[in-house]
Amino acid sequence: MNTTLISILLGIGGMVGWGIYDFLGGVFSKQIGSFKSVFWSQSAGLLSVLLLAFASQAEFGTPAHAVILSLLAAVVYSAGYLFFFKGFEKGNVSIIAATMNLWAVFTMLFAFLFIGQRLTTIQTIGVLAILSGATLASLDWSSIRDQGLQLSSGVKEAVLGAFFFGIFWNISEVISEEVGWLSATLFIKFGIAIFLLVFSFAAKQELTLRRIPAKTKYAILLMGIIEVGAVALVNYGLTIGDAILITPIASALSIVTIGLAVIFLKDRISKLQGLGIVAAILGIIATAF
Repeated sequence: MNTTLISILLGIGGMVGWGIYDFLGGVFSKQIGSFKSVFWSQSAGLLSVLLLAFASQAEFGTPAHAVILSLLAAVVYSAGYLFFFKGFEKGNVSIIAATMNLWAVFTMLFAFLFIGQRLTTIQTIGVLAILSGATLASLDWSSIRDQGLQLSSGVKEAVLGAFFFGIFWNISEVISEEVGWLSATLFIKFGIAIFLLVFSFAAKQELTLRRIPAKTKYAILLMGIIEVGAVALVNYGLTIGDAILITPIASALSIVTIGLAVIFLKDRISKLQGLGIVAAILGIIATAF
């Protein structure tokens, strides 16, 4: 099996894992709040990757600069999900998921500007389709006629989240190529747990799950396992391929998230927003070629 095909399959694995994680995140952000959803699911993810490292008897010899980069990656990844889940808490899951497609554009832009990776003509067309589609999907068209141009609730937070994710994946590619996918995933997860814990004290965020139903706790645990699996797959892909190829494929996660939201949450979207979602998804697919 050639490297390109393996990279595509790993990108698809990331797409499915994040699609499920983001759908569940959208559900539980509205039930228990965005910070608790991020903190406990990421903590579960850290536990999962620790068990994986122990089972594989991995040895970790990491250069100091890789540790520093891991801490930076942890901060921007945490910020990305805090903004993303805040968008879920405020808005329509389908629309927020479509807007988050912009993270692929930010990732590719940073890879182009700072790492020297380049796009094909089809990939460039795909990026334009993502931008156009995300714009159509994120606007509240029903109120534009009455109140003028207005973004749907949660879209501003989703765009900020996408920006931070774009930074993260370029840093993660550097770390994964330096120390390997498992070490990169473990160090970043450690950094995320530390950052979120410090943030919770600084912002006086409540972390207790005492009044949360057991079924919800198990679902959040499952979220963390699924998400760390997606991160590990994509990080492994970054060790054998380029972020400019793998991350656009993985970012098609909105196909999964939106599909689940329409089926289980009965989310409603306008025809223009639906057209935007389709355009963004087609754009993501195009960036893989």
